[in-house]
Amino acid sequence: MRSLLAAITFYTIVPLPQTWQLNFQRIARFAPLIGVLVGGILGLIDWGLWYLKMPILTRSAVIIAMWVYLTGGLHLDGVMDTADGLATPDRDRRLQVMQDSRVGAFGAITALIILLLKTVALSDLIGQRWSILTIAAAWGRWGQIVAVALYPYLREAGKGLLHKQDVQPIPDILIGLLPILGGTALQIWQAPERWWNGIIIGIGGMVIALSIGFWLDRRLGGHTGDTYGATVEWTEVGVLLLATVVIN
Repeated sequence: MRSLLAAITFYTIVPLPQTWQLNFQRIARFAPLIGVLVGGILGLIDWGLWYLKMPILTRSAVIIAMWVYLTGGLHLDGVMDTADGLATPDRDRRLQVMQDSRVGAFGAITALIILLLKTVALSDLIGQRWSILTIAAAWGRWGQIVAVALYPYLREAGKGLLHKQDVQPIPDILIGLLPILGGTALQIWQAPERWWNGIIIGIGGMVIALSIGFWLDRRLGGHTGDTYGATVEWTEVGVLLLATVVIN
């Protein structure tokens, strides 16, 4: 429980009393569960805005903004730094560029593209929005677990090192799948007559998460805390885009 609470404080802006004793070891295994919680909160907000008859495009933009807010922009910051690093022709300087706190042009453009794709994709989803938000957030964080477990960490310090030091590859990867199975079950329950949608998006989400982590490893020779965030963000985008094709 102390590890789960630590994961909540690490991955979200949810405040917890400072007097609580938290254990930050192996918090990455709980990341998909945090994704389910974040997706559930976003689903509730989405339902409330629908009840107030807010137009779907505006509603989707609000949900994406709340998504960034609830996570403190943690993963979006990572994807921007990663984009700046990958835009550097000199492979040996990429990690140095990624470590720079200043956002470059490529990082800003990448963030805009991600937010735009998420907003447009979500606005195209009329039904099953709650379950898709949950599944997208969970698969993104499962992709992070795989990146932590399978690939070398490229820095001697940083927040990402906290994940790498205590990872137990097979247990953590399998534990991370459990909340995703729950999210898939929710999607099938919402539309039992089209149960295959949940299966296709489930398989597709896994493929997307694995592919992005693998591609970043190929480009950099490993991962950092920034690329963990990039894996989360691009997997979320991929799952949302896949859902627009499968569900609609």
